[in-house]
Amino acid sequence: MKDYSDLSALTDKKLRTLRNNINNRLEAFKKGGEKNLPPSHMLHGFDDKMCSELLKKVQAELKKRF
Repeated sequence: MKDYSDLSALTDKKLRTLRNNINNRLEAFKKGGEKNLPPSHMLHGFDDKMCSELLKKVQAELKKRF
């Protein structure tokens, strides 16, 4: 599982990509169609609760920047 404790180190593009991936992952959890992600995926090892918490942090970081 990747460490996202310092979101300020990520570029704007990487943050937006992470936000989009989290939203897609959360949608998959809601539909019950989530699949196992490969270890190289940025959200590998994250469950729905962890994704929700990370999404809040990513959105807050994006708001700070824009």
